[in-house]
Amino acid sequence: MANAVGTSPAAASGTFTLGGDLAVRRLGFGAMRITGPGVWGDPPDRDEAIRVLRRVPELGVNLIDTADSYGPHVSEELIRLALHPYPDDLVIATKGGQLRPGPGQWVPLGRPEYLRQQVEMSLRRLGLERIELYQLHRIDPQVPLADQIGVLAEMQHEGKIRHVGLSEVSVAEIEAARRIADIASVQNLYNLTNRASEEVLEHCERENLAFIPWFPVATGRLARPGGVLDDAAREYAATPAQLALAWLLRRSPVVLPIPGTGSIRHLEENVAAATIRLSDEQYHKLDTIS
Repeated sequence: MANAVGTSPAAASGTFTLGGDLAVRRLGFGAMRITGPGVWGDPPDRDEAIRVLRRVPELGVNLIDTADSYGPHVSEELIRLALHPYPDDLVIATKGGQLRPGPGQWVPLGRPEYLRQQVEMSLRRLGLERIELYQLHRIDPQVPLADQIGVLAEMQHEGKIRHVGLSEVSVAEIEAARRIADIASVQNLYNLTNRASEEVLEHCERENLAFIPWFPVATGRLARPGGVLDDAAREYAATPAQLALAWLLRRSPVVLPIPGTGSIRHLEENVAAATIRLSDEQYHKLDTIS
């Protein structure tokens, strides 16, 4: 369950215990956007990206989500450069299982030997002895699921991974993976305007699995002048993105939004969303407009 603790802005989001033993604040940071266009190469302003990363723990955020494919490698390398040695309570979650042929291109690759290599390389780039949450970025349809999850379970037993997570999966795939290894989290596309993973979220809630929505601040037409989100934003003296995050935090105690940005101003705005308390009326109004 979530409970508000501490005095930092992110603390107002409450906490969730991943895998039953790893407490994190529910509002995290997604480190995909500290790379170049198409999630490829260095960011336009490398110094600003480092400043953003260093501001993250200062705001009380202690969950950073990244992947070996962001850059590729750039996001993990910048995290180490900016934050190592890490604060004691900082949890860095990373992912593997996607090849990057070029900007904006993503190809699932789940061969066990490749996943094992990627875990080892992420450990090296991040400067860690163990990855607290390692997520299979995509299930490779060309490789048996038992082989993909199995090698992560092996590395968990070897002490190189603490918890295993999944990304972009169905309820059936979650349950198939759980027959092979303990699964602590699921990361699917989900936001105020895209509820395609509603069934997966409800399943995670029942099973007490963390649900990490990526692309959490999508607002689209809802934020247009005169729209419901625009009206609500004026009422709360907030931005539409902040209300989208506040809605997610209220949606379920297992939801861990990970908004990303390359700007300190946007980072601070996003984290401030944790302090917004939607009224029942406003929450239900937002809930019904998708």
